[in-house]
Amino acid sequence: MSDPITVFLADDQELVRSGFRMLIDAEDDMEVVGEGVDGADTVRQIATLRPDVVLMDIRMPGMDGVEATKQVVALDNGTKVLVLTTFDLDEYVFAALKAGASGFLLKDTRPADLLSAIRAVAAGDSVVAPSATRRLLDHVAPTLPDHVGEPDERLDVLTDREREVLVEVAKGATNAEIATNLFMAEGTVKTHIGRLLAKLHCRDRVGLVLFAYETGLAPA
Repeated sequence: MSDPITVFLADDQELVRSGFRMLIDAEDDMEVVGEGVDGADTVRQIATLRPDVVLMDIRMPGMDGVEATKQVVALDNGTKVLVLTTFDLDEYVFAALKAGASGFLLKDTRPADLLSAIRAVAAGDSVVAPSATRRLLDHVAPTLPDHVGEPDERLDVLTDREREVLVEVAKGATNAEIATNLFMAEGTVKTHIGRLLAKLHCRDRVGLVLFAYETGLAPA
């Protein structure tokens, strides 16, 4: 049996942490190894504990979740960040994703979906829910560049097919959904995504989503 997924909880509300701990510790394949009440406390503990995944609240006293995410990613110890938000301050979530978070979830996400997200992030995937992405971008659209006229030159390295795949990724489509929508094999989709990551120097699927919106390929 493989080692359990280790999870760290970063949230200034004890009740929230307790709820997440009970949910996670009830699973056979994961366990909570620590809790942080603010960003600085979280970064300090993660440097030692090196958990697989940290559930990061955006709004915490002192160092917020955005800065904490930057510092956790900078540790380069393999810990993945999954941001939690109530969508009151979505632009901060956008900043956290740019800082290297592997995804984001609403705090009222169904328990089963939260557990699935933790497993996906621990496995190296990213979590970008289509509906949540749409709501996030509705809030951050005013901060994105205005791409009127000539297309962004950073897109020049992509083939037409790669652009099509990137648009689907930006919509939050899974590999299977992209394969269906674009009439190609799922293995071919994976190949295209691998090329997109390499060409665009993105660390994961979240990076591709942000790139698509920043360059105007996917309209906000």
